[in-house]
This record gives sequence, structure tokens and C-alpha cells, in this order.
Amino acid sequence: MVEKIKETNESHPVVPRTRIEKENMLNRLKRIEGQVRGLQKMIEDDRYCVDVLVQISAVNAALKKVGFTMLERHTRMCVTKSVRKGDGESYMDELMEVIQQFSK
Repeated sequence: MVEKIKETNESHPVVPRTRIEKENMLNRLKRIEGQVRGLQKMIEDDRYCVDVLVQISAVNAALKKVGFTMLERHTRMCVTKSVRKGDGESYMDELMEVIQQFSK
């Protein structure tokens, strides 16, 4: 049942994102993309290992923030809506799988 939900969510979100939500998420991802390009340049320029590691840590933190934002939104919107519609069990199972994967 979880596989079916994943297929459905990819093409039709349970609760579509607002324009502002999309813009905010895309802006964050673009900033992260810039940070990754900066990391590439640091490697090309033979920057000090600790400086590179600090930047890698910053990118990881930024990605985790994006992920937690998405996880919170999914829980508050998509899962809550599914529970109210009586389809909560499968979405809760899916949510637990995602949380487990995300926390690795």
C-alpha cells in the first residue's frame, strides 16, 4: 500500500504546495547549490581541509533544514488531511519510513 501512495504523491500531492512555499523551498535549494559550487571551488583552489570541512558541515545543516521543513509540512498538511479522510494508517506508515530514512 505504501508503494501506491508514493506513486500518487509524486504526481499528485495530497495538499499542493502554495506558490510561496515553492518559492521559499527553491530559494533555499538555490542557496545550497551555491554553497556546493563554493565547495567545488575550495577544492580546486586547494583550500585548507578544515575550511572545506566547515563548509561541508554548513551544507549538510542547510539540507537538513530543508528536509525538516518538508517533513513538518508533509506531516501537518498531507498526513493530517489523510487521517481526517480515514486513510491515515497507510500515510502514517509511510511517514514513519520517511522519518527513519531521513534520520540515518
